Amino acid sequence: MLTAAAIQAAQPRSKPYALADGRGLHLLIQPKGGKWWRIRYRFSGKQQMLSLGIYPDVGLKDARQRRDEIRRQLANGVDPSAIRKATAAAIRGEDSFGTLALEWLIKFRPAWSASYIEKITGHLDHDLLPWLGGRPVKAIEPKELLTVVRRIESRGALETAHRALGTAGRIFRYGVATGRADRDPTADLRGALAPLRGQHFAAITDPAEIGHLLRAIEAYTGTFIVKTGLRLAPRLFVRPGELRQMEWAELNLDSGEWRIPATKMKMGRDHFVPLARQCVDRLREIQPLTGAGRYVFPNLRTPGLPLSEVALLAALRRLGYGKEQMTVHGFRAMASTVLHEQGFHSDVIERQLAHSESNKVKAAYCRAEYLPERRRMMQAWNDYLDGLEQGGIIIPIRRGVA
Repeated sequence: MLTAAAIQAAQPRSKPYALADGRGLHLLIQPKGGKWWRIRYRFSGKQQMLSLGIYPDVGLKDARQRRDEIRRQLANGVDPSAIRKATAAAIRGEDSFGTLALEWLIKFRPAWSASYIEKITGHLDHDLLPWLGGRPVKAIEPKELLTVVRRIESRGALETAHRALGTAGRIFRYGVATGRADRDPTADLRGALAPLRGQHFAAITDPAEIGHLLRAIEAYTGTFIVKTGLRLAPRLFVRPGELRQMEWAELNLDSGEWRIPATKMKMGRDHFVPLARQCVDRLREIQPLTGAGRYVFPNLRTPGLPLSEVALLAALRRLGYGKEQMTVHGFRAMASTVLHEQGFHSDVIERQLAHSESNKVKAAYCRAEYLPERRRMMQAWNDYLDGLEQGGIIIPIRRGVA
């Protein structure tokens, strides 16, 4: 950590050198005596740097405040460099697609879950902004937009192409509503992409094969953080994004409870996950490693962020399970299929899966509904998995437990 005295005492050298303060912030000392605040950070896997001003115009306290604001932007899935560029463009009176997209993102993201924000920013950063970000929004024609989404389609990512087109449409419509765009060109592209077929996540449901998978996970030789995530995925069967973003503050290991806030849930409602004793044991095992931070499964490169979206999937592939055989999301289908076969009540299973409830009155009671039954079911499910993991020793889940 830097001090004001250390900064003042720093003398120029023949070449520039840096004094580190922490969390990416450093002071660059120039050969002519200038002192520049800069911050290094990673976004979408790329190393980036921003200037935070000149010392002493920007003091140590101010530099740290600016650094902390940038870290908050990163935690919300927004590139600080993009914000700076968009702000500068707005000052110049320019209405580029990138400027409009960022304004739209900042306006609506408070109502979105963290996993949804991650998906939207992924579409923008990788598929739309590199080609459209600097273009005047009123100048973008359907043909240009079609070239962009067909580039996505050509790499075999048909669903991503449809989603990116949908995201672009929402941005254009926001531009129309705010007077910066004349029309939404995506309306002219209906039917231009190949249609999506109904898709199901690949999942293993045969008990013997489930046992093989569980033993393979136990033999995983990658990082302990990823291994623990894999070990919990079948036992909790939450959505992958909910698992990756599990926070220590959401857990009560003594009472065996995990309360996921509505902001992280697909359906926008708080969700309760009873923790079987096996899950509590695994969480206590990793607590000395990650318990001092925010996330149970922190990002391997940027601890202030959760585990990356591809980490668990890559681990499954490393274990030899192809995309047609098993996915991380498939653990939900695995649990649902077996629990239904074992006679558990469908409403109890669906409530634990946090599926939507079409009846609005009934939905208001979803969070607390069937809690005793869900506790018994989750413990019975974990006992059942223990048996499969121990070489096919199947402990039947008694019908009527839930």
